[in-house]
Amino acid sequence: MHSKEIEEKKQLLKLTTSQKEILIGTLLGDGHLESQDKGQTYRLKLDHSIKQIEYVDWLYDAFKEWTNTPPKKRSREVKFRDVVKTYEKYGFNTLSHSAFRFYAKQFYANGRKHVPRLIHRWLTPKALAVWFMDDGSIKSNTHKTVFMNTQSFSEQDLKRLRKALQDVYGIQTILRPQDTGNQLYFLSETVEKFLELIEPYVVPSMRYKLPRVWLTQLPKR
Repeated sequence: MHSKEIEEKKQLLKLTTSQKEILIGTLLGDGHLESQDKGQTYRLKLDHSIKQIEYVDWLYDAFKEWTNTPPKKRSREVKFRDVVKTYEKYGFNTLSHSAFRFYAKQFYANGRKHVPRLIHRWLTPKALAVWFMDDGSIKSNTHKTVFMNTQSFSEQDLKRLRKALQDVYGIQTILRPQDTGNQLYFLSETVEKFLELIEPYVVPSMRYKLPRVWLTQLPKR
């Protein structure tokens, strides 16, 4: 597509409510906004494990009109203690657009991702589900509790997330220290509230992240 056609295409683009919710969720998780023109416009960059092709395709379908090319496989070499490992990723980039600038200003400060002060306004069930599909895990196959791998966020960021979950949904969490930071751990007393909110939006290939003992209690559809 020629540059003139791309610019004409951009003028017709506007984020839908659903796209905004997905964007919030993935920015809390693995999604990344980057600028190539000093912050005038941004593009959304999404990369996941090659095992999560269905999930990436779902994300791509949500933002398809914002892209020029479909998801691609990418290889990345990582060296650790003189051992080089190759990781296969699958992902895509959107077009650069000014519509993403507001979210970049909210989620980034000095080049580092953080939790926006107004996150409590944006934590819809769909946003929570996308965040969980990106960063959520089960404690074990015999427990209902789940946690988020939030080690990259500061304690202040996690305080905002915990307060938002408590104030908006009555969901209680604690911090679980790890070597690289803190995980956000959902307490068993209210974890079912969280699971009931996100379950309708979890794509089939990502349902392995939902507690098996809780899934067996759901009514058959």
